[in-house]
Order: sequence, then structure tokens, then C-alpha cells
Amino acid sequence: MDPTRPGLLHSAADLDRVAGKVAAGAQPWAAGWERLAANGRSSADWQPRPLRDVIRGVAGDNVGQMYADIHAAYQNGLRWRLTGEKAHGDAAVRILNAWSGTLRSLSGNADRFLAAGIHGYQFANAGELVRDHPDFDLPRFQKMLLGIFYPMNEDFLTHHNGAVITNYWANWDLCNMCSVLAIGAFTDRKDLVNRAIGYFKNGKGNGSIRNAVPVVYSREGLAQWQEAGRDQGHTVMGIGMMATFCEMAWHQGVDCYGYDNNRFLKGAEYVAKYNLGYDVPFTEYTWQSGPLATTAAHAGWDTQTVVSDYGRGHVRPVWDLVLGHYAGRRGLSAPWTRRMAQSIRADGGGGDYGNGGGYDQLGFTTLMHAR
Repeated sequence: MDPTRPGLLHSAADLDRVAGKVAAGAQPWAAGWERLAANGRSSADWQPRPLRDVIRGVAGDNVGQMYADIHAAYQNGLRWRLTGEKAHGDAAVRILNAWSGTLRSLSGNADRFLAAGIHGYQFANAGELVRDHPDFDLPRFQKMLLGIFYPMNEDFLTHHNGAVITNYWANWDLCNMCSVLAIGAFTDRKDLVNRAIGYFKNGKGNGSIRNAVPVVYSREGLAQWQEAGRDQGHTVMGIGMMATFCEMAWHQGVDCYGYDNNRFLKGAEYVAKYNLGYDVPFTEYTWQSGPLATTAAHAGWDTQTVVSDYGRGHVRPVWDLVLGHYAGRRGLSAPWTRRMAQSIRADGGGGDYGNGGGYDQLGFTTLMHAR
């Protein structure tokens, strides 16, 4: 087994550590394990339903059939890595091989780029868990990711679906950044890893660190999130996406978590504090939307003047990933992130938080990232 593998959201050392915690019945890992074992998608009896053509956002939308299988593969892969139970490893491989042998296209309206980003990084993480399984068709799976998902990720980050650069919210960039990074690491494409990390630091779109976290309030130890004036569901999603990106980069030897004086930590603290019911500062946020235009007459401008209370208190299984790094690995203060993580422990994963957005993150961060 390659000692550097797996190397996306979970390292071999992480998996060994968590397996030991679960075997010892230690908390909160034991509670996290119970959430995983109770999730129907983690059953070794799960049977895949691969599609030739996946559609999102228009008539015939069937993306849910794909993401249910992705989460089943990931969850079974986790159970295999943590316990060695053969049936779960076989289930994960059965699902992933079925999809790599069937999928030919991913289409739809603009939401096709969300699907390419979210499910590209998730497929890569599921594949990474079982890459050394003897029955896994690794070359074919890599070909699927590089042939279908990556080109869409790169197209979005380069062209933004023909829109002005600020048109798409941070999450659109972030999920595609996650996919480029995950696919690059999974397929040993260092150029893709470098592309994703370069975009995180200096990209023009809203997913790059200074655009996703545009205003820092140094005295309060907080920083405004780009979607904070929009709604809290997408804001919390953004925290999960950036945490996923930073964790995968960390396992590639790059510290995006700490970039620009822990800018992401301040953003996470801001979102956690507000969603716990406390006030946070807000600076007016103005942006342009619409298609690329040759004249100013085609430009659309909007301004948000207050932090949005729509969806306030929104819960997604992302917080122990943030806390595990900043407080666990680094010993930094993250009081609001800690309170948020503790308030939703032990978190679950796909299938535990409804459809659609409930599958945007792989989850189980209490189990896998608590320290």
C-alpha cells in the first residue's frame, strides 16, 4: 500500500487514529460511528443504479440517483477502512465500477457546473478510499473523472458560464475548485493540484480566499462571508466547501487553512456566531451580475446592506472539520466554531439532512475530524 494514500479528506494516519477511537468506544467518535452505521446508504447491500446521462436543473433531472450512489460508495468505503469488513469495501467498489463503466455525460442548465463540482470531488474521495482494493477499476475511474468532470470544472473556473466574474456566488467556484484539487490528487496530476491552489490564492472569481472572505474585522476575530447577505444555507455550505478544499490541500502538503493570517478561520467564526443567534458586523456588499457585456448598459448591479437572517440557524455537517484543524491540530482559539460543532454533534452525512443540499458535503466530520 502506498504510504501517502489515501490523501484527500482522510490520510492513512487519520483513518488509523479514528479506527482506534471507535474500537475503544471513545467519544465523540463512537457517537459519530453510530451515525454512520445507522445511515441506510452505508449498508453493504446497497445496489448501484448507474446512469449513462446525468441531468441537473432541467426536465429529466436525475442527478439525485447519482449522488445517492456516491454517498453510498463513500460511506461504505469509510466503514471498510475503519473496520476492515470486506462486504463494505466490496460494496463501495461495486458502486464506483458501475458508474465508471456507464456514465458518459453530465448536462443541464447552469446547475450542471454545480453537479460537476460537488460530485466530482465526492467521487474522487470515494475512489481514494478504495483505490488499493483489488477489484477497483482505478484506470477507468480516473478516465471518467478526467474526461467528464474535470473539463467542466476548468471550463467554469475559466469562463464562468459566460457571465461577468462576480455573477456566481462563492459556492460555484468553491465546488469546482474542490473537484479540480481532488481529481488532480487522485490521478497524480500535479498540474491540476497547482491550478486549484493557485485559484484559491489568486483566482478572479468569488471562490478565491479574499473574494469569498471579503471583509476582515480584526478586532473581533471575524470576517464577513461573501454570501452572508444572501442566505445562511448557502453561507454554511461555503464554509463546508472551503474547509473541504483546505483539508485536501493540507494532505497535499499545502496550508490553505493558514493562508493570509488564518483568514478562513475568521470567516468560519463569523458564520458560526451569527447562526448561533449572535450579532455580527456587516459591510455593504455590491456586485455585478449578468452575462458578459460590451457596454455598461448591460450591467446589473446589486447591493446587500444587512446580513441575511433567511435560514438562520442552518445546520450542515461541516463544523468539526473546521474545528479539528484550527483548534485540534493547531491549538488556535475558535470559540464560535467550537460551540457550533458541539451543538450538532455527532453529525451525520448524506441522507441525514434531506435531499439536494443535504448531499453537498460528505459529512461525518465528528467521526473523522474531531481531535
